Amino acid sequence: MTLIYPSDDSEPTALAPDPSRLEPRAARAWTERMVVDRREDHSYAVTTESGHTYRVDLRDHSCSCPDHRIRGEQCKHLRRVAIEITARRVAPPGRERARCDVCGSVTFVRADDAPPHRCRHCGLVAGDVVVDRETGKRLVVARVLDERADEHVIQATGETVAEYERNDGYPVDDAVVEATYLSAVRRSRPPRRYAFPRSRLDRTDEQLVE
Repeated sequence: MTLIYPSDDSEPTALAPDPSRLEPRAARAWTERMVVDRREDHSYAVTTESGHTYRVDLRDHSCSCPDHRIRGEQCKHLRRVAIEITARRVAPPGRERARCDVCGSVTFVRADDAPPHRCRHCGLVAGDVVVDRETGKRLVVARVLDERADEHVIQATGETVAEYERNDGYPVDDAVVEATYLSAVRRSRPPRRYAFPRSRLDRTDEQLVE
């Protein structure tokens, strides 16, 4: 059993660097006034301080400006689009801006993704290590069910997950997460799974790898 800790830069953020340490095009990308708008074809319109508007397409790494089109340089417009996407102010190609239905933070989803929408920190996958808010114990996610907390019945008690006493106060429309206590994973026999409302579990930066 191995616990994997992702690097600190797994969730990038746009932090303005010292322009004096950047090469000129990068410095202009960070400091000049520009407006970046996503177009319906998933390209970007970048309007500069001078009023010129150029088309940036990240899928083929192109820009309609002379600096890129004629000189072949990675222009300030391409760089600025990348900065805006990293800062989560505009959506990347093929994605739409949305709000996470759990924490309310900005996330990006595919256009055909049905709600509820969940950001990276609120979405869980098998192998994620989580902490139970009620007990402080760590568990390993087995799977996330399509059922709501007021739909999934706990066989041992005949109650729904929402009706279970310790789940009082958590949203009844939470997704149901099946998880196993981390201490039980080390045993040779198959560990027992327990059902939780998603909001009861806090995500950690750990991942269990068998």
